[in-house]
Amino acid sequence: MSTNRKKIGIAGIGNYIVGDEGFGVHVVHYLQERYVFPEEVDIQDIGTAGIYMAPFLEECDPVLVVDVVDIEGEPGSFHFFDLKDVKAGTFQTRMSPHQLGLLEILEVCKLRGEAPTQVEFYTVIPKELGDSIELSAEVAARKVEVAEMIVARLAALGVTVTEKAAAGVV
Repeated sequence: MSTNRKKIGIAGIGNYIVGDEGFGVHVVHYLQERYVFPEEVDIQDIGTAGIYMAPFLEECDPVLVVDVVDIEGEPGSFHFFDLKDVKAGTFQTRMSPHQLGLLEILEVCKLRGEAPTQVEFYTVIPKELGDSIELSAEVAARKVEVAEMIVARLAALGVTVTEKAAAGVV
């Protein structure tokens, strides 16, 4: 295992051109547009990268994943999961089409001795999965809220992010 301290990873997962499926990507873009992140944070628009996200997962711990979740419930509702939930079967349905791939990639990283020990999933239930780069009103209403949850989580981890306007960055 690497002796260097790993970065904190923020992964926006989803297909930007399939409506609410792009929620994670929208949240990451919002964060990148609004905040300056210190070097110890690696924030990525992962999209639908699949196995190509393995290096990101191996270089980060914890990893905060923003995605949609395919469970019963109200469209736009927020749901938080962590690896304990995954292992305990707390939610047994797939998170979007990416979850299976993400969990398999985590297992590959584990075999290589480089898997993150802490992965948190910040998810919403999608409403519309059509050909669009726009989020439904229900899901769009959660974008800023989830972004602020990520900022608060970073603060809890001892990381300070600065609003670009406050930092004089436009």
